[in-house]
Amino acid sequence: MMTGTEYIESLRQLKTEIYAFGEKITNFVDHPLFRPHINAAAVTYDMAHEPEFEDLITVKSHLTGKKISRFTHIHQSSEDLVKKIKMLRMIAQRTGTCFQRCVGFDGLNALYTTTYEMDQALGTNYHTRFVEFLKYVQENDLMSAGSMTDPKGDRGLRPSQQADPDMYVHVVKRTDEGIVIRGAKAHQTGIVNSHYMIIMPTVALGEADRDYAVACAVPVDAPGVFHIFGRQTNDERRLEGEIDTGNARYAVVGGEALTVLEDVFVPWDKVFMCGENQYAGMLVERFACYHRQNYGGCKCGVSDVIIGATTAMAEYNGVAKASHIKDKITEMVHLSETMYCCSIACSAEGGKTPSGAYFVNPLLANVLKQNVTRHIYEICRLAHDIAGGFIATLPSEKDFKDAKTGPYLEKYFRGVSDVPTEYRVRMARLVENMTGGTALAESMHGAGSPQAQRVMIMRQSNMEHKKRLARRLAGIPEQD
Repeated sequence: MMTGTEYIESLRQLKTEIYAFGEKITNFVDHPLFRPHINAAAVTYDMAHEPEFEDLITVKSHLTGKKISRFTHIHQSSEDLVKKIKMLRMIAQRTGTCFQRCVGFDGLNALYTTTYEMDQALGTNYHTRFVEFLKYVQENDLMSAGSMTDPKGDRGLRPSQQADPDMYVHVVKRTDEGIVIRGAKAHQTGIVNSHYMIIMPTVALGEADRDYAVACAVPVDAPGVFHIFGRQTNDERRLEGEIDTGNARYAVVGGEALTVLEDVFVPWDKVFMCGENQYAGMLVERFACYHRQNYGGCKCGVSDVIIGATTAMAEYNGVAKASHIKDKITEMVHLSETMYCCSIACSAEGGKTPSGAYFVNPLLANVLKQNVTRHIYEICRLAHDIAGGFIATLPSEKDFKDAKTGPYLEKYFRGVSDVPTEYRVRMARLVENMTGGTALAESMHGAGSPQAQRVMIMRQSNMEHKKRLARRLAGIPEQD
């Protein structure tokens, strides 16, 4: 397994093509726009070498028997699913942000189970190919980016009905050596500092959409692949200084990008679905449920930091003993732990798939993510309430360092007398950074829109069983 330093050095060996702010980035590893995201991912590598976290972050491969990172593991029990959540919360507590390896982790597990069932039903050899690729990922401790979301174009039309066929990634050519794909993947978390992208379809597909039923592994620096880095709230502050950034070392969210695939060649040994449209829906749902499972882990870890920062702000403001402040902080804890309970429940209630790998309880995973779309907003609202409006109006770090304005800012932004003004400002910037803009949008739309979860919740609700329970108690005979 790599260390954080070795992971960072491995990125230098890639020829990843990245564009940001209208420019081609020549050295993204050391660029202040990208380095915080790289640092956050590097934490997952370093913590794997810390003895106190060994049981959570490392595991024995069921394929090779070797010790590997859990981020490259295929779940072999409900205990594995629970440990995943505990691991994510623990890492989020250290970084206070997205550490980006979860999406690829979930993609690997979704493909493992789906390709097995495809092979059993169709006589294909996708699972065999995938297992060989997975061994390579485990052996080299590679970071994978799960690439599911397509731009989609007109949401009212199927992929094959789009005016522009490239709105969904599709196969444009098949040869004896492999396939050629074209299109783009949107909102790609951690893509620029990954080694591979795991491409999957983004919706269930019909017969007319067979060319869009493609899953494969592509190096992030493969010919024809380039990445256009997305804006994030206050991202230019990373170019200016430390304090104004808030979480300066690890930034916020996951460094998303639009990834363009312009006639990219993929050899057959890296192709895990090609035209089997009847299995696209299974792959999408399994990935979505695995990924929604995560949010009670990573988002609760982030919430732990937000709650700590909010409590510190209450102390710095001199209001920590007020009963209404204590009550609001208690509510923040309640909301966070409610999300965590859902994550643990959907993991503990997971079951074995035909491949032998374990899958989460899909109903509970979707209930969890639906809670996240609401509870995180309320946690952040309470943080704003307690911290005070000045988190949105603070002057810049440069003004605090200015000979003329600095002494006045030092004087008038002090809270309780025994806490330095700088500490209060740093904590305020952390609250601002963690509770605004991009972070909230990701909580809402990450792992699929809220409506997608509601569709899954109703589908998994077993309503006929519930109606039978009610008829039995009401004395109504069973219907034929």
